Amino acid sequence: MVMPAKRLTEMEVYHCVIPSPLGRLRLLGTARGLSGLAMEDEDGRPFLDSGSVDDASRFSAVIHQLREYFDGRLRRFEIPLDLRGTAFQLRAWRALMEIPYGQTCSYSAQALAIGQPRAVRAIGLANGRNPLPIVIPCHRVVGKNGLLTGYSGGLERKRFLLDLESHSMGCSLSRSSAM
Repeated sequence: MVMPAKRLTEMEVYHCVIPSPLGRLRLLGTARGLSGLAMEDEDGRPFLDSGSVDDASRFSAVIHQLREYFDGRLRRFEIPLDLRGTAFQLRAWRALMEIPYGQTCSYSAQALAIGQPRAVRAIGLANGRNPLPIVIPCHRVVGKNGLLTGYSGGLERKRFLLDLESHSMGCSLSRSSAM
């Protein structure tokens, strides 16, 4: 018996895996937009299967913009996003998108930007749950003293991204490492 082809719905999740200077990246998305970007573990462990449909054609604009970003030619991503999180997380992530390319801010400055100056730890937790690192630039947030602090992809990747942006700007941002 032949079954009819499954009709794709708006909530179906798609994925593809692409190479990058940071290692392999797994893109996740729906018909609404990009919903996840995961970096392969440093030890090369494969990504967990999310039950999504492998379809790189759905990510052509994302892939193009990521290439331009890594080439130093793109400073702000212009792609549809399908973000899901608490109201606080969404505010925190929107604030991240306002940090200019090539610049950094502190967790306390980010908390102040969303009108909750005492929520510094909550900001750190929200940034740690950012489903779209690189696209939503949580790597641009550093400790109040300017030291590199946590990043879901690891501090080496955070340093790489900050260095990439500072070199693209034609300037040198001074940063100390907490490593």
